Amino acid sequence: MKPPIAKHIPHPHELHGDVREDDYYWMKDKENPEVIQYLEDENRYYKEIMEPLKDSTEQIYQSMMDRVPDSEVDVPIQRGPYFYYSLLDKAKQYPIFARKKAESRDHLDEASEEIVLDLNDLATQSDYLNVTVQRMSSDHTRLAYLENRDGTDRYTVFVKDMATGELLPDRIADVFLYGSLEWSDCGNYLFYITVDENQRPSQLWRHRLGEDTKSDEMLYEETDDTFSLYMDKSQSGKFIFIYSGSKTTSEVRMLDAASPLSSLQVLDARHEGILYQVEHWEDDLLILTNEGATNFQLLRCPLTDIHARANVMPYNEDRYLQAVYPFHDKLLVAGRENGLTQVWVLQDDSLEPIRWDEPLYSVSVLSNQSYDTTEALISYESLLTPETTYGLDLLSGQKQQLQVAPVSGEYDPARFRQEHLWATAEDGVKVPMTMVYREGALDNGPAPLILHAYGSYGSNSDPYFNPYRLPLLEKGIVFVTAQVRGGSEMGWNWYEDGKMENKRNTFTDFIAAAKHLIDENYTTKDQLAARGGSAGGLLVGAVANMAGDLFQVIVPEVPFVDVVTTMLDTTIPLTTLEWDEWGNPQKKDDYFYMKSYSPYDNVEAKEYPNLYITTGLNDPRVGYWEPAKWVARLRELKTDDNTLVMKTNMGAGHFGESGRFNHLKEAAACYAFMLDKIGANQK
Repeated sequence: MKPPIAKHIPHPHELHGDVREDDYYWMKDKENPEVIQYLEDENRYYKEIMEPLKDSTEQIYQSMMDRVPDSEVDVPIQRGPYFYYSLLDKAKQYPIFARKKAESRDHLDEASEEIVLDLNDLATQSDYLNVTVQRMSSDHTRLAYLENRDGTDRYTVFVKDMATGELLPDRIADVFLYGSLEWSDCGNYLFYITVDENQRPSQLWRHRLGEDTKSDEMLYEETDDTFSLYMDKSQSGKFIFIYSGSKTTSEVRMLDAASPLSSLQVLDARHEGILYQVEHWEDDLLILTNEGATNFQLLRCPLTDIHARANVMPYNEDRYLQAVYPFHDKLLVAGRENGLTQVWVLQDDSLEPIRWDEPLYSVSVLSNQSYDTTEALISYESLLTPETTYGLDLLSGQKQQLQVAPVSGEYDPARFRQEHLWATAEDGVKVPMTMVYREGALDNGPAPLILHAYGSYGSNSDPYFNPYRLPLLEKGIVFVTAQVRGGSEMGWNWYEDGKMENKRNTFTDFIAAAKHLIDENYTTKDQLAARGGSAGGLLVGAVANMAGDLFQVIVPEVPFVDVVTTMLDTTIPLTTLEWDEWGNPQKKDDYFYMKSYSPYDNVEAKEYPNLYITTGLNDPRVGYWEPAKWVARLRELKTDDNTLVMKTNMGAGHFGESGRFNHLKEAAACYAFMLDKIGANQK
């Protein structure tokens, strides 16, 4: 079967005295039968190409399935009189959420289990299911949750009566997928945030339980289309904080959860370039802000004077503070230092780190814990250590291991190695990388290697344990994550140096990482694969143009590749919210800078590596037409015989198919393709 060839319909874009030819612009019309036909033709071609890899795909999938434990149960988190947890059965696609009523953790074994929400039951109603936010009322009698069945960012609120197990008549549509749902303290009101026509979370509403949603009252509307809304309840449960923010600026409003009919109170009015977040502790508000502190400082103000400010501890430029977790007896602070995540305990006016044995790890405080608990739960993992939950005694400071996530099958961490590597970028900056491999994988010279990165929005690529990676490690595959600029692994400046007019640093950092791995004999060009998703798909897509000859195969998943056209189109969901990350091409300098790296605009008549590209027809974050257009242009111009495939999920969105087994099937196919190209399928 020959690959599909898309038709040309001239559509030049003219701006700033420049013309960009876009012969595949017609693919944006989802209602056009020819568009659907093209995507289906690409899917048929994908299946044809993948047919010889069917056995390999099945073998990888089964080896991953062998690593699925018979059962997985989270450490229960105490909230009021209940301990809440989730459990996964090996035979089920989705988790089950449950709780037990007990006086303490020591009495859990004798307590009876109550099912809060079984996603497997919900999933029988459609092919796709995603449940994000779950919020229990303060009296623990009603559960409100968000559900979606088409892969978009428009979710529906459902409310479950915990006594009867029945759903209440209340239904609220068009609610954002996270940070958008909270209860009043009395349990009679729900606060929620809806999305506009571009799926931007923009309106805050109050709903009285049992009443028609038509009578709901809008409490606030964010009219600046570069800002969006989300909300969070304080750990104490006393306040609801409503955040209005862009990538660079934030403004917080506060509502007393015990007074649901009261007015919103603004803490600090928005000021360009100032970001802050708020928590409640004892008689104070805690404010984490970058005002006068690049890596954020922690301030406090009394509830009786919310405009007063005092330092909780002296500012330390070497520590990037990211979150605070107030408990009745102690304050925990989470952030980064020396490129690693860290959790500190506030002692007087200084932060004391919780110590760990491994040199490379990730650590975090579990969310939604009871404010009054004397035992804070801490999650710890590394590339070699499965997720381990510790209980930290907030009075004594002692930590106790409560649970290690089960690993099905044989696993001896002593047979594997993890390393922290550093590459030198073209401007001399040292770029960190994390690497994991099986003992002996590098003894005979260069090995097949998969290099991954993200590098946008300040999001971090921290080391984590993945049992489904073990079958690939056993084959001798080396996994490396490049912590390129655009993330914030090395602090807030690391993020600033990889966005807007510094965005090319993200790509050149990744190229430097690849060159380092080749130069140091970890791998070769013929054995090297690159992988990235969404903004990480932009990263590897740009690298395909800039240095594609370094790689045998590149995997851009749901890739953001038509940067200029998308950032000019304000009818596309979330475009205006992205201007502070990428720039606004309506400005001449931003336009030409973005055009200089946009993968679609820089396709050339030259050789490209093998490419495995994915997208989703209902993706609200990266339109399916971006990778579709890119693939069509690549097919038109590339001069090599390397394989190029695109798989479109016709009934899903940005995150692919729902259900963990479906995710594993998708991952197995992707790995089979990569391993075939880098010569590792038979190992």
